[in-house]
Amino acid sequence: MSDLETRELEYFVAVAEELHFGRAAERLSIAQPALSKAIRRVESRLGVLLLTRTSRHVALTPAGEALLHHGRHALNAVGAAAESARRAGDARAQLRLVIKPGGDANLLSGILAAYAERPDARRVDVLFGGATDRADHLRDGRADVALLYAPFDDLTGLASQTLFVEGRVAILPRDHRLAGRTQLRLADLDGETLPRWQGVGWAGVPDDGSGPEVADVPQMVQMIVLGRMIAVLPRSLAESAHPGLVCVPVTDAPTSRLVVAWSRSDDRALVASFVRAAVAAAGRA
Repeated sequence: MSDLETRELEYFVAVAEELHFGRAAERLSIAQPALSKAIRRVESRLGVLLLTRTSRHVALTPAGEALLHHGRHALNAVGAAAESARRAGDARAQLRLVIKPGGDANLLSGILAAYAERPDARRVDVLFGGATDRADHLRDGRADVALLYAPFDDLTGLASQTLFVEGRVAILPRDHRLAGRTQLRLADLDGETLPRWQGVGWAGVPDDGSGPEVADVPQMVQMIVLGRMIAVLPRSLAESAHPGLVCVPVTDAPTSRLVVAWSRSDDRALVASFVRAAVAAAGRA
């Protein structure tokens, strides 16, 4: 018998996120006493204290933190499995592709055209994700395939095929001390202020930026224009950054890969067909 039922896990995650039994009960549309009883039952079954409670305060214990972290992933997996089953049984299902705006290395049009020529092609809905959340679209079933940048995006639990390999460039204001150089090395950037990426840290160059936190490339570009930082990105993400900026190749920076990615557990024919079309189109570009 399972230690936890899905409904009990949903109850716990709601309380852990709200840190308030009343708000969690309202969110779940159940009575607060029933919710409190369910959480005590889970704690008793697991043999650990998940929450500390006072009349004014609810807090997670270390065990509760662990269950919240893994519980979210488990609920996402259950939801993705249900969605995959529904879509597998729907002969009219569309394919959902998530990308970053401008994050296709100019390959998207060719990929879509190549896929449209396939006899089993479906309509492709293009979704736009943020700087760091597109891989999560695949993990929780919101998207079927994605264009991601490795090593910037976390590919854990995903399968992928490389479409394009490119170098990285430093994005600098035109009056920056290094803006007139034809190429740079990482050592030239010592002491420079680089961005901190909101959500998860990008594996940038270097990857421990100490500058302002940014959520996406347009926000980063604005901060560079203002002289608050510089950045190092794949060339294709920086090509049309801003007329007031220059891009200088960083010769010893690790290369970046644009990949088409999908969930490892998703073996549907429509996904495999799109991946084959993407790889073929990238090879012709």
